Amino acid sequence: MTVTLALALVGLSLVDSTSFGTLLIPIWLLLTPGRLRIGRIAAYLATVAVFYFCVGILLTLGADAALEALRAAVAGIPTLALKIGQLVLGALIIAASYRLEARVRRQGGQPGKIRHWRAKAMSGSGSVGSLMGLALLAASLEVATMLPYLAAVGLMVNADLGWQLTGAALAGYCVVMTLPAIVLAVARFVAHHRADPLLQRANDWLTRNSAKALGWALGGIGISMTLNAAATLLLDG
Repeated sequence: MTVTLALALVGLSLVDSTSFGTLLIPIWLLLTPGRLRIGRIAAYLATVAVFYFCVGILLTLGADAALEALRAAVAGIPTLALKIGQLVLGALIIAASYRLEARVRRQGGQPGKIRHWRAKAMSGSGSVGSLMGLALLAASLEVATMLPYLAAVGLMVNADLGWQLTGAALAGYCVVMTLPAIVLAVARFVAHHRADPLLQRANDWLTRNSAKALGWALGGIGISMTLNAAATLLLDG
């Protein structure tokens, strides 16, 4: 593994560390009043990390087969039709990003499902099993938007690292991805009186900007698809 690849994977994992499942929900859990139950936070983060690791293994195993199937599926479709379809899909994604951002703002900056998770997690009524279920649900809902992770897996596959090194790289990625939440949990456990104000500010900032983050992430995908399709159509025309 080259230094460039290692740095790229670390950078992508740190981007992944700021998602709802890896940072926002853990911050909500850490803001629970009273003495921190470190085992519950550990169970949540371990579940997220293991889920991502298993998804990475499956993606790595199926990467070549998936690419070949995709090539075979589109081989008989005219390029013009594909690009027009891409252009339309990009425009729809851009429109959906504005709709999503407006919906999140109407809900007070927090998606309704996430607010339900927070209430259940902070009530203290759930068992460790239910907390692990929360982690699986959060990670599962983020599968469709795990673009940094997909990019990281693609880099590993293209680098042809071999199974042992690829597995180690995936494990390291998942650890780094949960590292910010682990650091906050340790800070909350060791010095919760000092850490609480910082956690509260971080939670407030993420809550205020969640609508923009969701809209920009989805809109960026749509804009990229639209511009790529439009440029190809103009050049071919």
